[in-house]
This record gives sequence, C-alpha cells and structure tokens, in this order.
Amino acid sequence: MNEKINTEEVRQLFRAILELKDEKECFDFFEDLCTINELLSLSQRLEVARMLRAHKTYLDIAKETGASTATISRVNRSLNYGNDGYDMVFKRMNLE
Repeated sequence: MNEKINTEEVRQLFRAILELKDEKECFDFFEDLCTINELLSLSQRLEVARMLRAHKTYLDIAKETGASTATISRVNRSLNYGNDGYDMVFKRMNLE
C-alpha cells in the first residue's frame, strides 16, 4: 500500500464505496463525487488495462479508447509493477 494515500480521508472514501449496494447506487454516488470527465477517465483506464491484459497493441488501444499513449503507458506500468489491483478485479469479474 502506498503510504502517500493511506490517510483517514482516503480510508473514509473506501469505506463509503464499500457501502454501495448496486450499480444504481454506484451511479448516484460517483456522479455526485466525480466530474463526468473524471469518471470517464477512470473507466477508460480500466478498459485500457483490460485491453493490455488481452495483449492489444498501444495503437489499437489508443484507437479504440481514445486514451493517450502516456495513459496507456501509465496503466501498463501499474499492471507490471503495481499492487495487482487490476488483476484482482478482473479475476472477480471473470475478465481475466
């Protein structure tokens, strides 16, 4: 765990997210919490990660998602050197 984000405020945010019961509650909460662009950026990163795990090329990913090569590279770095959070979620969602 990155100690820079291990704050009471971040833990409170995570506890709040864990209280959400269904997709509608997620839409309601995240629409209040995030700007549309922030939410679209988060979902784009998840899709970039999924496509990288499916061995798509940077060029294909950029074309399909509109993500910059910098974003794709950042997500790739997380996949290779991060905390395996993407893979954990993909496994639970049967997207591996």
